[in-house]
Amino acid sequence: MPPKRNPLNLNPLQLRTLTLLQAIARIPGAANQAPNGEVVIAQFPAAHGDHFHLADATVAAKDASGLYKEAVWNALTRKGLAKAEWPRQMTLTELGINYDTGDAKQILRRAEH
Repeated sequence: MPPKRNPLNLNPLQLRTLTLLQAIARIPGAANQAPNGEVVIAQFPAAHGDHFHLADATVAAKDASGLYKEAVWNALTRKGLAKAEWPRQMTLTELGINYDTGDAKQILRRAEH
C-alpha cells in the first residue's frame, strides 16, 4: 500500500506555508543550516503587489498568508515539522524539511523575468 498523502492532516494553509518554508530553506543565503540538520529561517519575503519572488519562482501573495500567522506557525510546531519563535524565526525540523506537501508546482510558479 502506498504511503498516505499528507499523513499529518495539515490543512491547506498549513501545507502552503510549509511548501514556502521548504522553498526558502533551499535558497542559498536565505536560511542557516543548524548543526543538527535543521534549517533556521529568519527572513521572510515581502510581497510587492499581489506576488513576491523566491529565487527563480513567483508566488502569489494569497498563497503566503500563513507565513505571517502565529496560529499556522504553532500548528507546524505541534505537528513536529518546525520550531516556531513567533514572529522572529522558524526552524524546520528534519520531518518538516522532508515532508511531501505536494503543493510546490501549484504555488511556486517559475518566473519569466
